[in-house]
Amino acid sequence: MRNWNVAGARRAAGVRLIALSLLFTWFGSALTLAADSRGGQFIWFTSFGNFEQTPGARAGEVVLTSPIIAGRIAWDELVASWDTEAAEGTYLTVEARAVYPELTTGYYILSRWSKSNDKFPRECVLNQKDEYGDVSTDTLILRRPCRRFQLRLTLGGELRQRPRLKFLGVTINDSKAELAPLVSERKVWGKVLEVPERSQMKYPNGGVLCSPTTVSMIMSYWAGVLGRPDLDRDVPEVAAAVYDRNWKGTGNWPFNTAYAGGYRGIRGYVTRLSDLTELEDWIGAGVPVGLSIDSARLRGRTGASSGHLVVCVGFTEKGEVVLNDPGTSQNVRKVFPRKTVEYAWAYSKNAVYLIHPEKWEVPADRFGHWASWSARQRIDVVPSGPY
Repeated sequence: MRNWNVAGARRAAGVRLIALSLLFTWFGSALTLAADSRGGQFIWFTSFGNFEQTPGARAGEVVLTSPIIAGRIAWDELVASWDTEAAEGTYLTVEARAVYPELTTGYYILSRWSKSNDKFPRECVLNQKDEYGDVSTDTLILRRPCRRFQLRLTLGGELRQRPRLKFLGVTINDSKAELAPLVSERKVWGKVLEVPERSQMKYPNGGVLCSPTTVSMIMSYWAGVLGRPDLDRDVPEVAAAVYDRNWKGTGNWPFNTAYAGGYRGIRGYVTRLSDLTELEDWIGAGVPVGLSIDSARLRGRTGASSGHLVVCVGFTEKGEVVLNDPGTSQNVRKVFPRKTVEYAWAYSKNAVYLIHPEKWEVPADRFGHWASWSARQRIDVVPSGPY
């Protein structure tokens, strides 16, 4: 059952939104602003002092509720991801609700995250469909577009412990947006990052371990770059730490990035990019990127789609895409034509895992699609204009 909060008079709602917007100036967080959002926007936080804090239902539990957040686009899909410092026996629940001019929906549970799955469930929440939307594993999908939303976070654990929230990101997108392709500047054509190659097929039940294998490869790369062997984690360890008991698998996007972001100094989150030109920006910055694709499309097969994760490690001199594809037993590193990768990647609406050191110099964010402190894109106030 959901509790519905129907908005009061439009004038009162407007006053409340303006007040919340003013509060937002003290967040120390960033809402990315760009002239052209190209159908998507990434909104992120590293400070939560002005989230409303209330006690939770359990002893020691804290609930953080955000102000109403206004996106720059009318969106119909939302994915939240997070990084925490979490002790054993702590948990985080992430919820979101849509705010329309005439009503506010109930909260949808996006994820229940826990480091210790035996103590508190690490799971997506099934059967949330109602007249306004539904949650598909890790994605809130609305029946009709909306511009505003609100987040609610519940943190708790045994013995009054709580995880420390380091980062929270939300990617919103218009699933029906039609985008003109961008023109590549070809600056990184010929650049390939030395990301270790790992195959999921060497493990029992390896056919469903593409996501943790992708994370394992990216973390191993950073272990070498940073001289931090603690980041080099084998696939079974990652798989056990991201397993979603309701989804019955290891492909929950935010669970995988939250695992990586749980390590000291590492940031991990889910977002969506425009196309391969933005992917080139990240390769140019020395950051390999996890891509959510359709394996059947990547291999030119027809029939049922097959979700898959791979690592983009660079581009050939001709601009073809170099991937570490964990779904092969040998020769994990492969080269694919640009159009083939674009077609396969479109299956997830260009979803990616971005995992890198927190202080790494990330590329300029031209369209508001990732966490960047670029002065040109940073804003601190939620727009309070019309819906």
